Amino acid sequence: MTTESPCWSKSSYSNNGGNCIEVATNLAATHDTVPVRDSKNTDGAVLNFTTGTWSSFIEYAAGQRV
Repeated sequence: MTTESPCWSKSSYSNNGGNCIEVATNLAATHDTVPVRDSKNTDGAVLNFTTGTWSSFIEYAAGQRV
């Protein structure tokens, strides 16, 4: 059995030193989860969202209400 590790990424807009999150979308297809963490505290808590919940959040944030 192999275990996939999250491949963390953050927005290119985050280079301004503001409050940022990192997202690992590589686990969405195989584990139905999208982990999210604080980019300034990478050893801290990780929130795990289902792919459906994450997609709904992204649509809402983009101004497209589901």
